[in-house]
Amino acid sequence: MSTILGISAFYHDSAASILKNGEIIAAAQEERFTRKKHDPSYPYNAIEFVLKYANLQLSEVDQIVFFEKPFLKFERLLETYVGFAPKGFASFSKAMPLWIKEKLFQKNFLFNKLKEHDVNYKSDKNIFFSDHHLSHAASAFFPSPFEEAVVLTADGVGEWATTTVAVGKGNNLNIKKEIHFPHSLGLLYSAFTYYVGFKVNSGEYKLMGLAPYGSPIYEDKIKQLIDIKEDGSFRLDQRYFNYATGLTMTNKNFDKLFGQAPRSPEKDKITQFHMDIAASIQKVTEEIMIKLSRAIRKEYNIKNLCLAGGVALNCVANGKILKEKIFDNIWIQPAAGDAGGSLGAALALWHIDQGNQRVVNRMDNMKGSFLGTEFTQEKIEDELKLAGASFDTLDYEDLINKTAEYLSKEKAVGWFQGRMEFGPRALGCRSILGDPRSDKMQKNLNLKVKYRESFRPFAPSILKDDLTEWFDMSVDSPYMLLVSNINIQKKIEMTNEEMKLFGIEKLNIKRSDIPAVTHVDYSARIQTVTKDYNKRYFDLISKFKDKTGCPVLINTSFNVRGEPIVNTPKDAFNCFMGTELDYLVIGNCVLEKSKQNPDLKKNYTEEFELD
Repeated sequence: MSTILGISAFYHDSAASILKNGEIIAAAQEERFTRKKHDPSYPYNAIEFVLKYANLQLSEVDQIVFFEKPFLKFERLLETYVGFAPKGFASFSKAMPLWIKEKLFQKNFLFNKLKEHDVNYKSDKNIFFSDHHLSHAASAFFPSPFEEAVVLTADGVGEWATTTVAVGKGNNLNIKKEIHFPHSLGLLYSAFTYYVGFKVNSGEYKLMGLAPYGSPIYEDKIKQLIDIKEDGSFRLDQRYFNYATGLTMTNKNFDKLFGQAPRSPEKDKITQFHMDIAASIQKVTEEIMIKLSRAIRKEYNIKNLCLAGGVALNCVANGKILKEKIFDNIWIQPAAGDAGGSLGAALALWHIDQGNQRVVNRMDNMKGSFLGTEFTQEKIEDELKLAGASFDTLDYEDLINKTAEYLSKEKAVGWFQGRMEFGPRALGCRSILGDPRSDKMQKNLNLKVKYRESFRPFAPSILKDDLTEWFDMSVDSPYMLLVSNINIQKKIEMTNEEMKLFGIEKLNIKRSDIPAVTHVDYSARIQTVTKDYNKRYFDLISKFKDKTGCPVLINTSFNVRGEPIVNTPKDAFNCFMGTELDYLVIGNCVLEKSKQNPDLKKNYTEEFELD
């Protein structure tokens, strides 16, 4: 038995993953344990979890691999500061103490941290380092259902690379092309995230959700910032940016070009200007990703595409690549960001460095991305009793039937089942569920349950066999990483008066038979559900369909704004008591809000730092 522990840490979304003979056994983000969103710290708790799940002591692990190379990253920082000197001195002087103390000598730092897990762990000879973008590419290709694929990765920055193209075949994966820092599609998108007043490395998905409320009228101005070639390669004009050496993303030249200073999230409201900015950068991002995809399909003549890196979480752009039919098949790593780097680093070591053959699975080898913690019924009941919860324990059939009944009556349900998801999306194990037919549900869930901006869209979970009847898409989308339009026969066309509305005024217009999951541009971020991936969730949606004729549920992550997705039964109960959720269904236990001790209610609106 050969075992590999993969670790990603120290930037954002720290995580740990473990393989046994190349099989993915467990993976989790540190944020789920510390309750600190996007936690970048050493993933002590995530490592403890994956070791325990794999029934291993750290000293029994054969190899440990970190997802990037610190010396190369340090070289990039130094060269950048020298190249921009003296402009970057403030940022340089802030960064250096941490690098010299911890990051530069990371092998020694990791060894000392790893010893805390196991007193019998004696030597650092089994610690290895992968390349950041190779880790991303490996996370996308090796678990994919393809024997051969071209792999596109795009994010902020790794060591030097920001965008790479790799070719994978069997157990081989070779990076063929790279775009280097400071030219970065991820950092360009993050610059606009910052400019619109959202948090970098957290609020990019809000920018994507805001885009359909605007018009891309600033597209030409954005193209003054970025020179896009026909093959999708690009260069950014650094005169407009501050991220290379400064403490902000953009500068005064950027503000002058667009005519406003960055929005202050505390003081300034989101206006039509910000919606149009969001629409414009989203359109440019899609154009670049489509051009890159066309070019690599033509050059390598491979029919399968794999995607990873933070930009691969832009499900709207992914949907456009799919719609253009550039590739026959697309597979996207569900933990596409840095968390997935822990898994990719381990897979790269197993397949590339050690030469072990792949076993290609026609679905994929991610096990539905259900790779996290799970709790026995006994443990669930113990935690609920300790928290002071009032609950009923039902048999399986009764549980499914009653939950479907609550949902059909427009109740908001917290749903906590099985193993926690790996990656940023709740996929039916740590989810808040609702009735998509309700025209009030989107606004109510956003404002009363999630405590977040009302414009944020919700995703539909749909039985895979019913997909083509409801959406203009025919491929499986188990990880909620593809956006497609609602089918024309399910659409409700807008009246002439409604067409004249601007921005957020469009929110409350009923535009389909499932308005709560239909975005203002008639699109939806789709999750297809099958019995193979998640039987309990499949059975619930099937029962809801029996009762209502609708094979769709609203699925949003089980958390409030600024909170990581719930991990334990205690986390779930806290969130239940801190929001206006009507029911909590956890294991075989059902909790009704009206039956809980009102003294246990929590003020959740200020519990977490806003994202």
